[in-house]
Amino acid sequence: MDLERYGIHVRQIFRNPSPALLYESALRHERGTAISASGALVAMSGARTGRSPADKRIVAEPATRGDVWWGDVNIELDEHTFEINRERAIDYLNTLELLYVIDGYAGWSTAHRVKVRVICARAYHALFMHNMLVRPSPSQLRHFGTPDLLIINAGAFPANRYTTGMTSTTSIDLHLSRRELVILGTEYAGEMKKGLFTVMNYLMPKAGVLSMHCSATADAGGDGGSAILFGLSGTGKTTLSHDPGRQLIGDDEHCWDDHGIFNIEGGCYAKVVDLNEAEEPDIFRALRFGAVLENVVYDARTRVVAYEDISLTENTRGCYPIEFVPQVETPCAGSHPRHVIFLVCDAFGVLPPVARLTAAQAEYHFISGYSAKMAGTEVGVTKPEATFSPGFGGAFLVWHPTVYSALLAERLHRHNSETWLLNTGWSAGPAGASDRIRLRHTRAMLNAIYTGVLAAMPAVTDPVFGLAVPTACPGVPRDILLPRNAWPTPQAYDAAAGSLAAQFRDNFRRYESHASTSVRAAGPSGAVPP
Repeated sequence: MDLERYGIHVRQIFRNPSPALLYESALRHERGTAISASGALVAMSGARTGRSPADKRIVAEPATRGDVWWGDVNIELDEHTFEINRERAIDYLNTLELLYVIDGYAGWSTAHRVKVRVICARAYHALFMHNMLVRPSPSQLRHFGTPDLLIINAGAFPANRYTTGMTSTTSIDLHLSRRELVILGTEYAGEMKKGLFTVMNYLMPKAGVLSMHCSATADAGGDGGSAILFGLSGTGKTTLSHDPGRQLIGDDEHCWDDHGIFNIEGGCYAKVVDLNEAEEPDIFRALRFGAVLENVVYDARTRVVAYEDISLTENTRGCYPIEFVPQVETPCAGSHPRHVIFLVCDAFGVLPPVARLTAAQAEYHFISGYSAKMAGTEVGVTKPEATFSPGFGGAFLVWHPTVYSALLAERLHRHNSETWLLNTGWSAGPAGASDRIRLRHTRAMLNAIYTGVLAAMPAVTDPVFGLAVPTACPGVPRDILLPRNAWPTPQAYDAAAGSLAAQFRDNFRRYESHASTSVRAAGPSGAVPP
């Protein structure tokens, strides 16, 4: 492996080191690292404990400029500035005594996988990407060749905020034609993961494949039935995909091609705030030797992690190889999904805990991508905020959202997949005035979807959102299924429902010109119950 082609001349480079070597190196060279009582590597990302979406840039160059959905998500950067930031990153890396290189694949499908090379300065980042990429065999590593994507992580060194186009000392720059991602000014490991996902969101639709921000599971009975769960960070994608009754395909990023679905990643990146073994045993037990615990608080004497302690950040994370989950499906791929589920965390407590969607409603809610942006998932977010993110992952889309929605609609129709909306937030009042829906109730609703029980239950039509809401579900109290009945007063619910419906309509106006008449009519009405 010749790194001189990238301008790197560091004397000591660890190429695809073992987790044991990365543990040793992290403990020796990085402040704040430790080994937890369970054996996971504890690491700190510094000042940035979440993604920095306002600092993400895509180079506007002739070959790809016409493909990109430019705006607040994909902000333009000129090629000259990219070269400045890239050289700044390389110059910094060349001042160090030791670097790490990790090679791996994005995607379990041999037809669509992307070869990725990561060059970084921290052992914790190397272990993180060792876990998150699909790990090549020794033979594949020997013949890895030239990567399809290069990630240059110089996150410990700041961007020059006086450089044209910079808004802070953090900069995440992507050049689509050169397939290079350069990171400055942030050591949050999630920037590498989501930068790679952004690249997949460009390459896959170009090949006629739907890339998705979702988790996926398969029936444990072996009949091959699968399900996908869309959702933004904090809605429960990882938690709900770790289901002892199902086989895990993946927790966050997948693709849907003509053969079925496949995981993009080789690992999981779970939120661990308030983690406990009783409710989330698979995640709890996966955080052992080889895993990374990011920005958690632990007792220096006992090395026990205090998962309830959010004094550093609410966005505490755990990263581990997917094979650490006992019921994992490998290779991480599945058949065309029988069930497609949109997870939302409704901080207003308006949407029902579960509802079945028509085909038009499925496309409408996919384009809308409503949820609440939870505290800690992004820099500056300290309390829940309502957000609309197309495709339930708008921050990572490259093409216009309707490119992804058209691919989804075609697949839902072709494979006759059932579509559901599942609210993992609040239903008896807004956040702060009521309790969040219990995990065991959400799991019961999911199980009823998987078994077909919920589709057979009687349902009523929500008068504002037009959703088919089941009036009963095994293992779930009837009083929470219809939020208007669960609120302290119907009048308070009606006001909140009317406000949220107006936000849906305002948001969708940006996409109306690209939507069919049936999809435009699938949104909430302006009426509230009498």
